[in-house]
This record gives sequence, C-alpha cells and structure tokens, in this order.
Amino acid sequence: MNQSAPIPFQKPAQPDKIAFHRTELSAILTVYGRMVAAGEWRDYGISMLKDVAVFSIFRRSAEHPIYRIEKRPRLISKQQQYSVIGMDGRILKRGADLRQVLRVLDKKIIRAVD
Repeated sequence: MNQSAPIPFQKPAQPDKIAFHRTELSAILTVYGRMVAAGEWRDYGISMLKDVAVFSIFRRSAEHPIYRIEKRPRLISKQQQYSVIGMDGRILKRGADLRQVLRVLDKKIIRAVD
C-alpha cells in the first residue's frame, strides 16, 4: 500500500491591489453625482495600490484633490476600513460603514439660499 504525504493547506493569495467593490463605487458615485450637479466638484481619480484604494475628488482637474475616500482592509478589525480625508490631510470621518462615512460629505452641500 502506497500512501502519499498529506498536502498542506495553502494560504489564500493576497490581492496585488486593493480595489473598491461595485456596491462601494455605487455609494461613492451617488454622492459624487449630487455634488457635480450642484457645481461643487468636477473631476475624480481612482488609485488602486497594494494596501489602499483611493477615490480622489477634485474641484478642477489640474489641482490637488479636495477630498480622498480611502479603503484600507487591514483596518477592518478596528472597525475603521473607510475614511474621508480633507485637502489638508485631516481625517474628517472614519468607520466600518461606507455610507455612514460618506455622510460627512453631504453636509458640505448645505448652503444658505438668497
């Protein structure tokens, strides 16, 4: 009787890049679309890196982003996978629920009407 050695389990392969899921992009683009319609934002960019996915929002296409929406899966255990970061680098909101985190941007559209 010929018994072969057991095959050890392999670790699942880590993704090369972190990306936003379709449902995450849908939530982000809903807020983005409202702000474009209000004339506040004009352009965006998406970066997929090894540790983070970034959705950058621009007022004009030739400047620095006014907001960055980041997804960091390594922080999921701390309930802080998503964050919205301002132009100055301050974290405006952080949390596990993307829709809750994006609510900080909804407050930016409220203005007094003459």
